[in-house]
Amino acid sequence: MKTMRLGFILVMIAMACFLFACAGAGPSVKPEEKKTTIRIASPFKGGIVVEAAEKFKELVEKGSGGRIEVKIDAGTKSEIDINKMNRNGEIEMQSNGTAFLEHYAPPYYFFTGPYVMKDFDHYMRIWNGKLGKDARAQLEKNDLKYLGTIYRGLRQTTAKIPLYTPADAYNMKLRLPPIPSWMAVWKAVGADPVGVPLPELYNSLKTGKAEASEGDLPQIQSFKLFEVQSHLIITNHLVQTAGILIHKPLFDKLPKADQDLIVKAGKEAEEWAINKIKTGEAAILVDLQRKGMQVIIPDANSFREKAKDAVNDLFKTQWTVTTWAEVLAQ
Repeated sequence: MKTMRLGFILVMIAMACFLFACAGAGPSVKPEEKKTTIRIASPFKGGIVVEAAEKFKELVEKGSGGRIEVKIDAGTKSEIDINKMNRNGEIEMQSNGTAFLEHYAPPYYFFTGPYVMKDFDHYMRIWNGKLGKDARAQLEKNDLKYLGTIYRGLRQTTAKIPLYTPADAYNMKLRLPPIPSWMAVWKAVGADPVGVPLPELYNSLKTGKAEASEGDLPQIQSFKLFEVQSHLIITNHLVQTAGILIHKPLFDKLPKADQDLIVKAGKEAEEWAINKIKTGEAAILVDLQRKGMQVIIPDANSFREKAKDAVNDLFKTQWTVTTWAEVLAQ
């Protein structure tokens, strides 16, 4: 009996040691269960473009049970640099302005052309139609997969003086992103465009490198332009969006379940961001007024007329996949 008890005790001790050793080694992790890190870069320090990235992060991390970690790099790199890094796979994703069309699907850059689109609903009809489908296919040929649209509102103009007609903007140093087509249109209006990357926007106005700027209300608010510009001119000259994109070769290597999760999160982040701006744009305008900006309602048609010939020329020479008349008819 004693021998049986001693044997039982020894067996139990051996089992305990085995279990302890296993616990010390840690649980085995299947390769597909290892944590994946995705970095999203944005040139913005805050505002709806970064908030949409944060929503995407929330959705993906929750949907993957934390297996996919999303890190956001906001306001440290220029829009152009982020596009190059995302295309080359140096960063996995971007939540960014639409320079990806200018660089990697240039005939479709009319989507972000001054005075081209009537309003956001018009924009989305075209984007969800054949022209938008063709643009996304061109992006994929350049290793960028488009996941979602972020509405940023209509672009307006800021200055230190009121602008009522193009004559008031004549030879004014207007900060623009370094986009040739935008500069061509504003030169036609009469301004003197100054190409400045987005991270340098505030300082260009503070130091006098530029006298005026143009941008959507979330940009004007998030960059605190009310500190360096006194007037907000409602020119409504461009339907501004941003995009959430992922490096396509990376996406293609992911398990199907992760691909589905990322696509779904992109669409949900799109819907969330569009709703937030559509319901909150008026509040941003009020906030800018409270912070000292004087709102000017100009003769918008006079600006549009001055821009018309330049826009038509761009469709004839650069955006040749369609015509302005065809876009306006949809």
